[in-house]
Amino acid sequence: MSLDKDPLSSLAIFCKVVDNYGDIGICWRLARQLQGEHGVAVTLWVDDLRSFQRICPELAADAEVQQMAGVTVRHWRDQDGVFAAADVADIVIEFFACDIPPGYIAAMAQCDPRPVWFNLEGLSAEEWVEGCHTLQSPHPRLPLMKHFFFPGFTSKTGGLLREAALEQERRQFQADPAAMTAFLARLGLAPAEMAALKVSLFCYPDAPVQALFDAWQGGATAITCLAPEGVAVAAMQAFLGADAKAGAVRSRGALTVRIVPFVAQPDYDKLLWACDLNFVRGEDSIVRAQWAGRPFVWHIYPQDENLHHVKLRAFLRRYSDGIDSLDALALHWNGALAEAGWAALWAAFQADMPAMTRRAADWQREMLANGDLASNMLAFARSLR
Repeated sequence: MSLDKDPLSSLAIFCKVVDNYGDIGICWRLARQLQGEHGVAVTLWVDDLRSFQRICPELAADAEVQQMAGVTVRHWRDQDGVFAAADVADIVIEFFACDIPPGYIAAMAQCDPRPVWFNLEGLSAEEWVEGCHTLQSPHPRLPLMKHFFFPGFTSKTGGLLREAALEQERRQFQADPAAMTAFLARLGLAPAEMAALKVSLFCYPDAPVQALFDAWQGGATAITCLAPEGVAVAAMQAFLGADAKAGAVRSRGALTVRIVPFVAQPDYDKLLWACDLNFVRGEDSIVRAQWAGRPFVWHIYPQDENLHHVKLRAFLRRYSDGIDSLDALALHWNGALAEAGWAALWAAFQADMPAMTRRAADWQREMLANGDLASNMLAFARSLR
């Protein structure tokens, strides 16, 4: 590494896509923020460019190297060859403990000074995270030290991913009915659909969507459900009686289901801001739902032996603040409680939505006090120099 520059001016993120849009969603947001707000030269290594393209339509899925929003994007596929020290960034992030190329690690050991090396872990509200945040992990053979870095919900973690201007942009959008109407119209919504209770639905295939739809269509409240193309396809096609393609729409009873295009990240934020309730999944969209300031229900990424239920309950203990209907619906939505009557679950949840909106605002203030993930990570990296 050159000694005549900022010692932490470049950064590499290695991302292997497991949960189609969660992994790359987090890494792409982080890369853009580090470059745009902190002036760091970021290289993002991604093994699945087609999933990446769904949230960044201008990306070329067949390019080996390209520039996007000031970030260098490289297609990561079996680059196990020889790397030189000059190829190594000042900060190296492996996302979710992915195995970065051995040749790159070998080159890291040749650098002087050696890079700051992070394992950026998954988001969890479990108490053990605080004790593991920033822990060291020495390489078994090379003179390299890796640090675990955990996003989280307390001041003893790395905080949540959040751009500096996000809150102002959200408030401005939600205070402008014309802007929200124009955005929803672009998605194809008719005035009657906009006037209904608007729900965005982003979930994994095993979510009990049909049971929820039955409760909604038999209820007294007009509901417009907006589902991105490719989400819960079987349930969508059963309701629609047709292919669940973008633009497909059908009303049954009090429920209208509309399939919307899979949108780029900035428009997904606007979708969350424009809806009254958001069903989100994985780890990227739950963070965006928290910053949206609306009631939300989390569909957590499934794990063996139902370990995800432990993670879900840990989050609800911190977040729900005694709103029992939120706990009940979230746990049933994730299969953590035995099947129950969805009409009653939904009625109780809907009655408590004003309280959930108030809780969302309080929660935002708590999370803002923890700082943001990108800034906290850079500050810790500098403390290691």
